[in-house]
Amino acid sequence: MGKEAAMKIAEITTNRIAVPLKKPFKTALRTVRTAEAVIVKVTAENGMTGWGEAPPTAVITGETLDSIEGAVNTILAPALTGCNLRMAEAIFHDIDKLIVGNTSAKAAVETAVYDCLAQLCGLPLYQLLGGYRREIETDFTVSVNDPEEMGKDAARYVKDGFRTLKIKVGKNDMATDLERIREIRKQAGGAVRIRVDANQGWTAKQAVKAIRKMEDEGLSIELVEQPVHRCDLEGLKQVTDAVDTPIMADESVFTPRDAFHVLKTRSADLINIKLMKAGGIRQALKINAMAEACGVECMAGSMIETRVGITAAVHFAASQKNVTKFDFDAPLMLKKDIVEGGIRYHGGTITIPDAPGLGITKVCHEGGEDK
Repeated sequence: MGKEAAMKIAEITTNRIAVPLKKPFKTALRTVRTAEAVIVKVTAENGMTGWGEAPPTAVITGETLDSIEGAVNTILAPALTGCNLRMAEAIFHDIDKLIVGNTSAKAAVETAVYDCLAQLCGLPLYQLLGGYRREIETDFTVSVNDPEEMGKDAARYVKDGFRTLKIKVGKNDMATDLERIREIRKQAGGAVRIRVDANQGWTAKQAVKAIRKMEDEGLSIELVEQPVHRCDLEGLKQVTDAVDTPIMADESVFTPRDAFHVLKTRSADLINIKLMKAGGIRQALKINAMAEACGVECMAGSMIETRVGITAAVHFAASQKNVTKFDFDAPLMLKKDIVEGGIRYHGGTITIPDAPGLGITKVCHEGGEDK
């Protein structure tokens, strides 16, 4: 086999996985009891494999397990099979243009290609992308429940070594949301950082009233994420301009074009980048570069994913100086770990292995294992 042939994509395959959560994950948008995803494997003609993951987050990206598999197996895989991995920009362009939307499906395929590219270079992916840091510290999410339960959960997470908590609100009335945050601050203590995520659950007026109340009570909120509906950029800006607490855009920013509008209008103080929204690492890098040019820092976050998708997101986040906040707790919510290799957790600290690519060697799935 010639050297050039060994750099071509030989096969792109998918498998579904389903892993129960230790505890239901509740937000203003949905309740998740089982982490489901499509695992994508790209195999080169020399036998090298790359991994990617696409969770079906219909309420955010509009995708289901069926739509993800359809996008990968009927559109992306046939077009990309036989492509030369050394011509990465051409591959990434095709992934972006072959199908509209389907951002998680695109991200999974693109991640697997990036995994292969980094292996070809003999580098961990974060070093290929920039190599700013090797370790990061994640927050841990307290999902929506009654205030007392959320307070107990928060205290337990702090005891487990997490110094930053992300609090889900916006599901019921504002008075209850405020009581949730008060109880968490009381039980978790004054030293822990608290981030509040409304998941589009408030109106602009409600958000301003709630955040000002938090400020007046001295609850020391680090930031508030996506307080209003994703399409309401005017409302987002209204909140940002009216409060002292930093406001972060999440669902309002999928694409670099979305980021441009938020940055141009100064509608938010921060941007949350997720590979599953952006359509992969390439677009995520563009969003981060635009934000950095405007003096706006970014968080890197995720959906409910296994260590396949989170490992890719951590490599992206660790490679960029302007990504300063991290939300990668999802694998810790799962009852079992289906991945060998990849990132490792030590309390709230995540360490990236020295292995080339993502460092993933095996992923277990329903009906068997992929090696």
